[in-house]
Order: sequence, then C-alpha cells, then structure tokens
Amino acid sequence: MAQRNLYLFNTLSRQKELFRPIEPDHVGMYVCGPTVYGEPHLGHARPAITFDLLYRYLKHIGYKVRYVRNITDVGHLEHDADEGEDKIAKKAKLEQLEPMEIAQFYTNSFHQAMDMLNVLPPSIEPHATGHIIEQEELVKQILANGYAYESHGSVYFDVEKYNRDHRYGILSNRNLTDVINHSRDLSGQEEKHNQVDFALWKKAQPEHIMRWPSPWSDGFPGWHCECTAMGRKYLGEQFDIHGGGMDLIFPHHECEIAQAVAAQGKPMVRYWMHNNMITINGQKMGKSLGNFITLQQFFSGSHEKLAEAYSPMTIRFFILQAHYRSTVDFSNEALQASRKGLERLLDAVKTLRRIEASDHAAVTTAYTDELRDKCYDALSDDLNSPIVISHLFDACRIVNQLSDKTTTISTEALEALKQIFQTFCFDLLGLREEANGGNEREESFGAAVNLLLELRAKAKADKDWATSDKIRDELAAAGFEVKDTKDGAIWKLNR
Repeated sequence: MAQRNLYLFNTLSRQKELFRPIEPDHVGMYVCGPTVYGEPHLGHARPAITFDLLYRYLKHIGYKVRYVRNITDVGHLEHDADEGEDKIAKKAKLEQLEPMEIAQFYTNSFHQAMDMLNVLPPSIEPHATGHIIEQEELVKQILANGYAYESHGSVYFDVEKYNRDHRYGILSNRNLTDVINHSRDLSGQEEKHNQVDFALWKKAQPEHIMRWPSPWSDGFPGWHCECTAMGRKYLGEQFDIHGGGMDLIFPHHECEIAQAVAAQGKPMVRYWMHNNMITINGQKMGKSLGNFITLQQFFSGSHEKLAEAYSPMTIRFFILQAHYRSTVDFSNEALQASRKGLERLLDAVKTLRRIEASDHAAVTTAYTDELRDKCYDALSDDLNSPIVISHLFDACRIVNQLSDKTTTISTEALEALKQIFQTFCFDLLGLREEANGGNEREESFGAAVNLLLELRAKAKADKDWATSDKIRDELAAAGFEVKDTKDGAIWKLNR
C-alpha cells in the first residue's frame, strides 16, 4: 500500500513531527531491551508492545524496517551507571551460577513472555557481551577527540568539557548546573574529575566476575556505551528512531547523545520516542515498594494483589487502551474492564464470520471506507491506539445489529468490514483470539461445546425437551452462555 503521512512525537523537539526517514523506503529503529537479571514484569511489557505497534505499522504502510532491540547482559550497575556491583554478576554469586547462565535464563524468560504477548521478534537482537570490541572502539574515539580521560584504569566521559562545545542535557532539557547540584558528591569517587562524569570503561575489582582486556585495564564497559556502539554497528552513524521507557531519558539516553556526538561529531538519532510508566496505585512499580508483579504472575494469577489470572492478550489490550505517552495505572478493575473490552472485539470478529450479505443493504462500502480511514488516521497520529480501539468498538455495534438482523450489509462492505477487523485488531494492534491462554485450548473448548450443541439440536428436533434443557443448563453452570438464533445456537464463554 502507499506510504501514509505519519506523525510521531519526538522527545528531542518536544512536539509531533512528520516522520521522514533518512532513506526514503528504509527505517532504522533501535529500542532499549531488558537487563536480564530477573523475571520480566509489566514494565517490560509496555515498551515492548509500544514499539511492536510502531514496527508493525511502519512495515504495514510500506517501509522496510531494521528493528534492533538489545539485551543488556553486562555493565548495568547496582546504584547507578558507574558504581556498585553488576546486577547479573551479583545474582550469579548469590545463586552460585555463571553470569551467562543467569543472563540466558532470564533472556529465555523474556522471549517466552514476548511470544505470549504476541510481540514480534526484532530484526537483530545484539547482546552487550557480544560487542565489547565495538564498545572499546567507541571509548577510543571519544578519548582521541578529547572528551574523556583515563583514571586509575577506568575511563570517564568529561561532561563539563563536552558541555562547553555542545550541550549536555538537550534531551532531558536540563542544564549542567542543575545536574551538578542534584548529583552525589565525589566522596568515594575521587578518580572522577567531576561528580557528573560517567563511566565509559570500568576497571574490574579482583572479585568482579565479568571482565575483558582493554588498553586501560581488565574491566567492563559502562552501561551507556552498549546502545551507542551497537546502534552504530547495525544502523549506521545516523539512524531514524531510538526508543525506550521515559525513565531512560536521563541519564541513559542523554549520555548516548553525548557519546555519539563526542565520537563522530554529529548526533546519531533523528527521532527519540519514549513510552510512559506503568504505576500501581499511583506509584512506580518496583521491588523496593513491594508492588512488583511479574508477567508470569499476571498470567497465572499467583500474586496477592491479583484478583484473578489475566491472559497475555488482556495485558496487551490493557496497555494499548492507553496512549503510549500517558501513564497507565494498574488495578484489577482496569484489567477486568480490559478483558471485557477484548472479549467484545473478539466476539464481533466471530460474529462477522456468520453474517450473510444482503442484496438490499443499509451498510455499504461508504461506511467501511470511512471506518478504515479513521483507524489509519488515528495510528498515523502518533500511534493513537485508544482511538483505533474506540472506532472498532463503534463497529461492534454495527456487527451486533447485523447479527440481530436489525440492519443489513452488502457483500463488498461485509468483506471490507472483516478485513478492517483483521488489519487493525490482529495485524496492527497484534491481538489474537485466545481462551484461557491459548488458541489450542480455545479450539478444544469450541469443539466440545459445538458437539454438545449438535446433540442439543438433535434433542430439540426429536422433541426431547428434557435433554435439550439439561445440556443448556449444564453449559450455563459451566460458564457458557448459549443463545438460540434463527440460524442456530451460538455461544460464548462468560468469565
């Protein structure tokens, strides 16, 4: 299909901009992936789903997309980006495992959760530990250009010097004086020239497990280096989109901008995009606050804050019902409302399969053309998924009228309406039909219920009303709602 005008909110300019990639038909997109030292949680789901929607839409409107999403398996330290103990190494010591065992175990968990959420895999998924050479080369370039210094085997970025020539704080809209005033003092960090300087390379202490040789010391790269180094490797010195959660704006993405400019003399990224947080009772989710819920706990219901288990598609729909730049507050009531909303959409899809077209139609392609355009306009307006969902809900009312035979639809409009639900529900929003967690179980439920309804239909034909009523009542007791129509019985599972 022809490329549509797409407007994206650029965090750097703080406004919506008409998206124009560097190469007309190609898009380079880099998104910060997980640090793999713990089970994936709801906070991991939001950026994954947000940028999955963008990835799907860019491809759908005609772009060739190289989507890079990294795995952080080294260099993400306990207290901040420069000090403390690497989280993966710390967990490896506690569990008496190799750090790469920890990283691989939680990488596998992340992939499993993404599959369940129907998040498409990226084009490339580089690991920080697989790109130490590239990170060392980045540090060498910054040193050669005079924006870093070596100290006791570590290398630090000279923020004040960089700020004199460029501007540190351009993404987060901070000035260096404020950053310095809100930074910790140099106590215990005497090897730095300034408390705001951040590590490009850290000398490993004797007890540190993860270490690599370098011109400066046996050590490991600073956290900020990996995305800059891997983004340049796979997408070039300048690429189109860099995304992640808004908590990464400062210091991570701010430091990425400084590193790129210091190394190559020009910015690396044209469009910066950030999704907002998920909160629980107004607080950011975190282990220290006791409100941390993993995705597997959501899927199984095995957490004290959960009233029930929530399917992966309910979680996905819950996230898509809010615009990616708005805060989403978790509650059982909100998730239950999302489950019902999702069921409403999926019921409409199933109902459409039974609808028959009419020669004298009230609903024509004029309606479906307008509906399609509204949905495209919403996605082209900074990925406004809530508006798309509202348009689809409006279409559900038409589907119900068609099912009740209070209106009619032409053959062309019926096929167009089916395609609209397919395109926006499944291809772009990434939803899929499921029951209790998967398509296979849904098919099994469907086959069993349909068999019972066939037996009920035979009992009714034989005027065996007792058997017919018993099947209906038993299905109702098991949570299945059966409705008799002119075309036969239809059913759905109530939860």
